Amino acid sequence: MDPAVSLAVKEPVFRRLRRYNAFMGFLHLIQGVMMLVLSNNFSLPVQSPSLSFTIAGNVLSAPATDWFSLRIGPFVAVFLFLSALAHFLLTLPGVFPWYVRNLQRKINYIRWWEYAFSSSIMILIIAMLNGIYDFPSLLMMFSLNALMNFWGLMMEVHNQTTKQTNWMAYLFGCFAGIIPWVVIVIYLLTARNSLAAPIPSFVYWILVSIFVFFNIFAINMVLQYKKVGRWKDYLYGERIYILLSLVAKSLLAWQIFAGTLRPQ
Repeated sequence: MDPAVSLAVKEPVFRRLRRYNAFMGFLHLIQGVMMLVLSNNFSLPVQSPSLSFTIAGNVLSAPATDWFSLRIGPFVAVFLFLSALAHFLLTLPGVFPWYVRNLQRKINYIRWWEYAFSSSIMILIIAMLNGIYDFPSLLMMFSLNALMNFWGLMMEVHNQTTKQTNWMAYLFGCFAGIIPWVVIVIYLLTARNSLAAPIPSFVYWILVSIFVFFNIFAINMVLQYKKVGRWKDYLYGERIYILLSLVAKSLLAWQIFAGTLRPQ
């Protein structure tokens, strides 16, 4: 191990960060277990379009057929468990020095890989609650959201070698990340105008609240690279990322539980 890293690992600020990750890991884990134990069997369909041609009307159509049903409770638990796994992984003796070395270089690889999967699952759930069931659309939304996070990783990788902050990766990430939300809003507005029954209010609350939190992540990165106030210390931004992750995932999980997953 690099002697400088070996000394840094013993510093109080990094020891506190290690405990912070462990604590947040337990909070995610407990909530994931609760989702599995308490949730009902509410599920939504995942559909696969199949082309058909009507000779009489000379029409080509793509009627959707149900491929399988996805239980939402366990699916919610997955993104909580992924976060728990990432936090616990960072505290392991063989991983923590690597984590510290990367933080000294102003980068956290595991954060972005975990977000790429956990936040993309969150997007899928929100999309399905708004009536998006076809698998190709869900796959593209998952991929775009994952790309947003990979651009976040690229932002940190690239700017280790620049004298001035290069925002290209950040802007590309923002473009990739906004598209799934635009699609969800289009579906929501279409459903609101066509459905006989009103859309449940919790769907609106989920859409607004999680969209706000996703944008706060982006603001946190801006504050880090602009070195505004306490964000001059990269570790402060790291702690904010960890806190935002817990709040956003918990908020989504329990709003979905209150709206659809609680036992009747």
